[in-house]
Amino acid sequence: MIASIRKMDMETAKNLEGVFFDIDDTFTTHGKIPASAYQALWALKASGLKTVPITGRPAGWCDLIARMWPVDAVVGENGAFYFWLDERAGMLKRRFLDPAPIRREKQARLRQIEQEVIQSVPGSAVASDQPYRETDLAIDFCEDVNPLDWQAIDRIGEIFKKHGATSKVSSIHVNGWFGDYDKLGMTKVMARELWGMDLDETRRRFLFCGDSPNDEPMFQFFPCTAGVGNVLRFIERMHHLPTFVAEHEGGEGFAEIAETVLSLRVSPPPCESAD
Repeated sequence: MIASIRKMDMETAKNLEGVFFDIDDTFTTHGKIPASAYQALWALKASGLKTVPITGRPAGWCDLIARMWPVDAVVGENGAFYFWLDERAGMLKRRFLDPAPIRREKQARLRQIEQEVIQSVPGSAVASDQPYRETDLAIDFCEDVNPLDWQAIDRIGEIFKKHGATSKVSSIHVNGWFGDYDKLGMTKVMARELWGMDLDETRRRFLFCGDSPNDEPMFQFFPCTAGVGNVLRFIERMHHLPTFVAEHEGGEGFAEIAETVLSLRVSPPPCESAD
């Protein structure tokens, strides 16, 4: 049974150095960022915690996120890269797992899979953010199309697998790519290269927030994890669940998690002795 986020203890919260979080349906609600979630992100950053979105969204979106959100970096396309803003140089920097020629070759192979999926799974569509992607293929099953059932979603994954590609199911897309990387692997690379930290040794210093099956590697790795309320929709399809769960869903759930963490990190004032 997943514990309520209100059960997090003070010692865990005080030892945190950063918060990693998914975006879609974790930081957003019905595709929008609630004011409470964005304010919570600013509050986490202002408290001195590192903040890093770990997302399946495309390079084009991650460029904007790294530049304009209060974050230290962003891991995108399910671990294909991370971007960060070097504020001293005033420049956005990009770290891809694969060099450009290999990315182009893999995209050509993914286009063949795209044709088969669209022909074989009625109602599916290429995700609207596909033009801004560098490394993967995103198939929409409920963002801008009528929701597909699990049988259709599983069929999309089977087609990726048949072609030797890796695939993960998010709350809105099936993402597929060539390579054995994932969100966790690139998060480790990012922490080592930007902060000189080995996450295998420091994993207890970070909280991960997510909502869906493609967050399972993070839920499995980090001892301190939190799901927003809508993660409960997927528990029968997941092997690794978060430690805690928020009462609220989406961005409001993220704000609830952040509020809990920040309140626990503030030491209560000392009791005054009675006169």
